[in-house]
Amino acid sequence: MQLFRGISEDKLVKGCCLALGNFDGVHRGHRRLIKNVVQKARGKGRPAVVITFAPHPVQVLEARSPGLLTSIKRKAELIAALGVDYLFIIPFTKELAALEPETFVRSILWSHFQPQLVAVGFNFTFGCRGSGSPALLQKLGKELGYELEVMAPVTYKGVTVSSTVIRNALEQGDIELARTLLGYWPLLEGRVVAGDQRGRQLGFPTANLAIPAEMKLPACGVYACLARIQGGQVWEAMVNIGRHPTFTTALSTKVEAHLIDFKGDLYGQEMELELRAFLRPEHKFNSSKELIAKLVEDKNKTRLLLAGHN
Repeated sequence: MQLFRGISEDKLVKGCCLALGNFDGVHRGHRRLIKNVVQKARGKGRPAVVITFAPHPVQVLEARSPGLLTSIKRKAELIAALGVDYLFIIPFTKELAALEPETFVRSILWSHFQPQLVAVGFNFTFGCRGSGSPALLQKLGKELGYELEVMAPVTYKGVTVSSTVIRNALEQGDIELARTLLGYWPLLEGRVVAGDQRGRQLGFPTANLAIPAEMKLPACGVYACLARIQGGQVWEAMVNIGRHPTFTTALSTKVEAHLIDFKGDLYGQEMELELRAFLRPEHKFNSSKELIAKLVEDKNKTRLLLAGHN
C-alpha cells in the first residue's frame, strides 16, 4: 500500500473505488466497509483507495481529543492489511471543515479522484457544520457519475459496532467487549521513560510508558497484558493504569508495566501493550506489605490468564 499525506496533482488515483471516513480504531464495521471497496475495486480492475483525516475533527473543532483508539501509524497498518492500494491522509483543518459539503465533493473527491465508487458509513457527515450527508453524496453521484454505497450499521453479538461504543467499553474496563467490537485486542503504545523507581523498591520493577495525550486510556486499574518490545520479543506483563493512591495522588494517570521475568534496560524503547483482561480496580492499600501481597496475586492471575498466549 502507498501512503500519501495530503493530496496533490502529482499523486492522484483517478477512476478508483474509494472508502471515505475517519476510521478511528479500524473496527469490524470499518473493515467490512473497506473490504467491500477492495472487493469491488478488484472486480472492476480499479485501484482501491481509502481517504481519512488527521487530526481527528474533534481535536480541531472542539480543541479536545475524543480519545483515539489508534495512532495514525497503527491505523495505516490496519488499513494496509485489508488489501488497500492507496491511503490518503488529508490534514483536517478549520478551513477544510468550513467547506460547503458540495464544494468538498466537487473540489476534492471528484476533482482529484473521479471515483467510480464511493463508500461511507450510514452516519458519515462532512462539510460545514457536518451538514453533508450520504443523501447529498447520492444526489451528486447521479450528477457526476459515481456509484454510492452506504454501509448499514454493523452489529456483532447483539451490539452495534462503533468507535464511541468501544471507547465506552474501555472506560468500563470491559476489555472483552472492546476486543469483540474491534476484532483485535485493544492496544496501548508508547515510549519507556524514567519513573520514580517505586516498583523496583517493592520487587516489581516497572516500565513507565509515555502514552500520547490524545489516545484513549482504559479505566484505571490492573490489567493482564502482552508486552511487545523492540526486536519483536513478547512478554507477559501486569500493567497498572492509575495514580498511585497508596503512596500519593499523581497529577496525571500513569501507565506502568511489569514484564514478568524480564531483566534488562528498556529506557527509550517503544513498547506495545496488548490488553487481555481487567484484573481489578486501582486500590489504596494500608501498607507496602499489603500491596506486595496483592501484586503477587496479580502476577499469578496474569500468568494463568496468559498461559499459551491464545
